[in-house]
Amino acid sequence: MIPHPAQQPPACAGVFPIGGPGTAALAEHVLATGHGTWWTDRAAHPRVIAVTCGDHALLAGDPTALSPADLAPLTGRCVEASERFLPVLGTAFDRLHPWDRMLYVHQAAGTPPRVPRAVAVRRLVSEDGPALAAMDPAMNWIHATWGGPSGLAASGQGWAAFRKGRVLALACTRLTGSRYEDVACATDPSERRQHLALACVRGLTDDITARGRTATWSCSHDNRASRLLAWTAGFRLVREYVHHTTGPVAVSNPSILRAAA
Repeated sequence: MIPHPAQQPPACAGVFPIGGPGTAALAEHVLATGHGTWWTDRAAHPRVIAVTCGDHALLAGDPTALSPADLAPLTGRCVEASERFLPVLGTAFDRLHPWDRMLYVHQAAGTPPRVPRAVAVRRLVSEDGPALAAMDPAMNWIHATWGGPSGLAASGQGWAAFRKGRVLALACTRLTGSRYEDVACATDPSERRQHLALACVRGLTDDITARGRTATWSCSHDNRASRLLAWTAGFRLVREYVHHTTGPVAVSNPSILRAAA
């Protein structure tokens, strides 16, 4: 597939709805922030379009126009597409794993958090980039949709819990759309069960409301801790869905894999 810059979308990009909740906001996020890539099967009159950001991808169009090798740019991503794409996705990847997901929308006030006295919970600023870069590696996935820690710090769309300059927990807008902002949060494994993530989410959702948008929360059906945190923070379940994670590409031409890297 042919890549297109984030803020130069193909004409057919309108196939992705505007104003949707959860990961449906991915296309809007790419346009608004410049983080991500558009893909089409050909330059003129494309029949298939995809948009990627972080480890997520949306895919639409005519699946019969694709060969398995065309899907190399979607390797290692969570792909949302209609069921019509499943045969070619299954052929393209050695592993295609369905993942049950849950979508929550912020609808209630939530439980007020109690934060330890030595911890400061506040909105991120640009100068926090180095602190985000120094986070526990288990938390690094959270800034992927912002191009890295500096991008997230400069976005103004994150809250973190700090102790002596170290990030203990973090909540941020993962995907920002015109009506909704999808929230992600992470806590240092050694700092859990202190209400730190809840405090960060509380600050973030207040900001999202002030921006005139509604916060959403997407998580795995099996992630009980995330589901409980979402409920405690005032999110309520509105939909269940499935996306698919993709494994190594089942093609023999290594140049295709290098082009997708």
